[in-house]
Amino acid sequence: MNNKRIRRRLIAGIVMGASLLAPQLAWSEQYAANFKGTDIQEFINIVGKNLNRTIIVDPTVRGKINVRSYDLLDDDQYYQFFLNVLQVYGYAVVEMDNNIIKVIKDKDAKTASIRVADDNAPGMGDEMVTRIVALYNTEAKQLAPLLRQLNDNAGGGNVVNYDPSNVLMISGRAAVVNKLVEIVRRVDKQGDTAVEVVKLEFASAGEIVRIVDTLYRSTANQAKMPGQAPKVVADERTNGVLVSGDEKSRQRVVKLIRQLDAEQASTGNTKVRYLHYAKAEDLVEVLTGFAEQLVDDKGGAAQGTKKRRNEINIMAHNDTNALVISAEPDQMRTIESVINQLDIRRAQVLVEAIIVEVGEGDDVGFGVQWATAAGGGTQFNNLGPTIGEVGAGVWQAQPEKASQTCTGSGDNLTCTDNPDTRGDITLLAQALGKVNGMAWGVAMGDFGALIQAVSSDTKSNVLATPSITTLDNQEASFIVGDEVPILTGSQNSSNGNSNPFQTVERKEVGVKLKVLPQVNEGNAVKLTIEQEVSGINGKTGVDITFATRRLTTTVMADSGQIVVLGGLIKEEVQESVQKVPFLGDLPIIGYLFKSSSSGKKKTNLMVFIKPTIIRDGITMQGIAGRKYNYFRALQLEQQERGVNLMPDTNVPILEEWNQEAYLPAEVNEVLNRYKEGKGLDTKMRQTDAALKSISENKNTDAEKAQAAEDAAEAAKAEAATDIDKDSADE
Repeated sequence: MNNKRIRRRLIAGIVMGASLLAPQLAWSEQYAANFKGTDIQEFINIVGKNLNRTIIVDPTVRGKINVRSYDLLDDDQYYQFFLNVLQVYGYAVVEMDNNIIKVIKDKDAKTASIRVADDNAPGMGDEMVTRIVALYNTEAKQLAPLLRQLNDNAGGGNVVNYDPSNVLMISGRAAVVNKLVEIVRRVDKQGDTAVEVVKLEFASAGEIVRIVDTLYRSTANQAKMPGQAPKVVADERTNGVLVSGDEKSRQRVVKLIRQLDAEQASTGNTKVRYLHYAKAEDLVEVLTGFAEQLVDDKGGAAQGTKKRRNEINIMAHNDTNALVISAEPDQMRTIESVINQLDIRRAQVLVEAIIVEVGEGDDVGFGVQWATAAGGGTQFNNLGPTIGEVGAGVWQAQPEKASQTCTGSGDNLTCTDNPDTRGDITLLAQALGKVNGMAWGVAMGDFGALIQAVSSDTKSNVLATPSITTLDNQEASFIVGDEVPILTGSQNSSNGNSNPFQTVERKEVGVKLKVLPQVNEGNAVKLTIEQEVSGINGKTGVDITFATRRLTTTVMADSGQIVVLGGLIKEEVQESVQKVPFLGDLPIIGYLFKSSSSGKKKTNLMVFIKPTIIRDGITMQGIAGRKYNYFRALQLEQQERGVNLMPDTNVPILEEWNQEAYLPAEVNEVLNRYKEGKGLDTKMRQTDAALKSISENKNTDAEKAQAAEDAAEAAKAEAATDIDKDSADE
């Protein structure tokens, strides 16, 4: 009996100890979730107290909840249970960095500071998160509308695509967001599209591609059946065809190419190739030497296989600018590849030279010369004529008074009255021709004086802008001026020569421009330039003198860039004093014994060059249109002013430049709009808007964009021309 009582007490003690230890350990981390008709505010308070969390509740959170759980929940399960209940009733939780959580409405959660999750911490359950998913094979803007249909967009869910980085930004419940991320990763996979290279043995890669493209265009609609029409591209370098598409379509195309790549029924191949830009005669010389090398290279390979004709004939037909080529198929392909690279449109270069010359000169002179009949005096020749030259001219210009001449004597005396005769003014005219400024002569008895004073101010401004357009690597020259005769030799009639003669040579003077452009890869131009501006200075005792400014150089410049070629900055000061020793140095009185002249000349000369590469007709039309409309505007301005003293005279005017035939569609649209507008400002703003839209279009080819811009500038010039014309009509 005692043993049984002892065992019972021992078992009861063990059970009681276990009941005191085990329940205390387990029940401290488990919660019973039973709420019936509980106010949601009270529910949030209970959860916050149990989890020891600070919760801020939006004032709009209201309602009662009914939920019952038959399981005990740990902390994580209890928190997820909390999120699930709020999601059912249209509310969400936003966790803050300071361990505070906020309870707000679903629709407000997407703009709140919810956590940005990633693969390491994606979140779970009804937690509000944002994920950023990068796409590599699919466009984000195409996938975003599909994902929005699977997300709770009315609540806290949202799907936004960012095209520059091709990423998706997905916000919502963690369970939903993780599901969408998994969908994105399964969809964003490259299909079974691959590229296969088919090497050809007999056929031409370009011809095979043309046949396959024509076949698929006529038998399939690529828009409806994209998988049925693979892409084929010719590689002329290796004479191969690149086939891209899904596996089945690639197999069909590759099989077709193998069938087409068969040897010709007859040996040899003759083809007429019409050239677009190159000259047939020039290409024959190049291709003949290349063909000889090609035959030598292929001759050894043909030995031991089969007999083939190792001969290539190339002839030019000048009337049609065509080449007649006879060669084997593989040789023909190689020759055609060379022709394709040589027969290209050569770029043109518009070279505009700018010659600017600004000159300024000042001259001042003062001199006093005197003389007496006794032979004393001063004479200086650094300023106009000398007093001796003037005196000799005055003496010779004195008239002879009337006189009487008698002959015989006595009764035979005969007298004749001679009238007054005028003196010879030749020497005086020559002396006065040297006078610059003022010359004042004074004569008092046997004393005479000549006082001269001069002051001159000269300014000049010369601007010349010759321009010329030529082909790449083609020399061109331009001259505007006159041909001046120069005496180079003479033979008089002395020494019994009865046939005197003079030899004359003509010299070109004016503005000259000679240029040889070489367009390099890109937009750089190498220019070999010879620039000259010449004119007649004046006559000398022997012949005439010329002023020449010549520049010869080679420069490298970008298209549209203004480059300075060279120039001259010259300043010259000259001072001349002629005086009587000692007397000319005296203050004030010394001016009676000296002659002074001072001169200052300044010359600034600069030569600039601006090359513009013209690669297509649209660019040429744009540049030509600008210059054409500029001169037309000048003619309209002259018509508005009229002709002096001839008001009814019609001034010739160029016809209006028709641009619609070659301008791009966007520029034509602007032209049609401004023709309906009023005033120059409206037209200019509309044309400037077109230029801005062209420059911002990143998908436009660079050369086409430049051509469109030139054309729009021409349209802008025409707008100004139209306004001038309207003003003239008014």
